[in-house]
Amino acid sequence: MASPDKQFLLEEYKSRINRVFDYIEKNLCERFSLEKLASVSNFSKFHFHRIFQGMTGETPFQFILRVRLEKAAIYLSGNPKNTISEIAEECGFSDQATFARSFKSHFKMSATNWRKNKSIYNSNQRKILHNYNQTIGNTNQDELQSSMYYCNESKTLKWRTNMDINKSVEVKELPSMTIAYVRHIGPYKGDSKLFERLYNKLFAWAGPRGLTQQQDMKSIIVYHDDPEVTESEKLRTSVSITVPEDTKVDGEIGKMVIPSGKYMVARFELSPKDFEAAWEWVYGKWLPTSGYQPDDRPCFEMFGEECTKDKFIVDICLPVKPL
Repeated sequence: MASPDKQFLLEEYKSRINRVFDYIEKNLCERFSLEKLASVSNFSKFHFHRIFQGMTGETPFQFILRVRLEKAAIYLSGNPKNTISEIAEECGFSDQATFARSFKSHFKMSATNWRKNKSIYNSNQRKILHNYNQTIGNTNQDELQSSMYYCNESKTLKWRTNMDINKSVEVKELPSMTIAYVRHIGPYKGDSKLFERLYNKLFAWAGPRGLTQQQDMKSIIVYHDDPEVTESEKLRTSVSITVPEDTKVDGEIGKMVIPSGKYMVARFELSPKDFEAAWEWVYGKWLPTSGYQPDDRPCFEMFGEECTKDKFIVDICLPVKPL
């Protein structure tokens, strides 16, 4: 185990690299320079490149290219009305030929074939049937359909559903939220011990600062990448809590803002084994018949009520825009 001084230094390095991640993700369509990225990290421009590569396994511009390509792949699957050229430009590619070559090199197929073969709706529809048979049983699929209605009281669209683990679904505006986070890069699926360690680290920092006593504090897990697109070793996940805007962070604790906007908010009561089925239901059953498509903001899980070891009340929040 690293000594306290070495651990502090390591956490400071991680914090600075996370700031670069957040800056790139927020400004993905911009033109980046090594000098600007180095200034965000507060490292010398002469050393930043090697530090970033040494800690992430990618150069800064390899990371930028990969995230742009993965974003484009998600758009190709989920935004059928947008042309490939429009999606390429939206993801930061001004040269269509460069985009085409880079996409094919990364995904081993052309963007056109990806769109044909990787439709987010078709692929998730197929997977959801398999997952339901495993996690819920051989349920009649008609029982898992949802119907939409307008709620006069809340002035939002809501859906009725007969899915056992789903409690409610609505599309509504969420405000921006400032969060303090601990970030993990790598596989996370089914690893409850990992999330326990990350939360312990976060609360060990937040507790002495009185941040766990906030009356309206929410616990949020942000998923920066799509596990259907990004290699598991490179998946970025942020375990976080909401904090006041002026909160000071240090060491491995980072701070970012979840953008405001329209979100589908689906409340579930889940055991640890049900999380995947819940996400699959959102993408595979609700989304294709909702009239919405995913928007370019992070999706996240929000825990606002006390959880037990075996049962979680969680809101799955998916940013959406009209289809």
